[in-house]
Amino acid sequence: QVQLVESGGGSVQAGGSLSLSCGASGYTITNYCMGWFRQAPGKEREGVATIDRNGRTKYVDSVVGRFTISKDNTKNTLYLQMNSLKPEDTAIYYCAADFCTIATMILSSYNYWGQGTQVTVSS
Repeated sequence: QVQLVESGGGSVQAGGSLSLSCGASGYTITNYCMGWFRQAPGKEREGVATIDRNGRTKYVDSVVGRFTISKDNTKNTLYLQMNSLKPEDTAIYYCAADFCTIATMILSSYNYWGQGTQVTVSS
């Protein structure tokens, strides 16, 4: 049974940093695409960053240069380092995974989701 558990969310002032982690169990992330998605109040869930099994990354334009996605295959863990946070980054952040060749930001491409972790950025 595949399980994803996010941690590391919290509250921070604008300009601050947070680091999210997503621990995976029930499978080995080595051959999986993984991604971070977020959902702000009243908005649809959107892709933030993805990483494929070869380590290639993609980012939504609004976080380029501020967020970094990475993974540690030995720890079976996905990370999202978030710097220079803005109030508009406030959302519940979810990690997602599925077996694939090329990572996408299409939600339906991922069958496995974590429960989410809240990130709040105050101005």
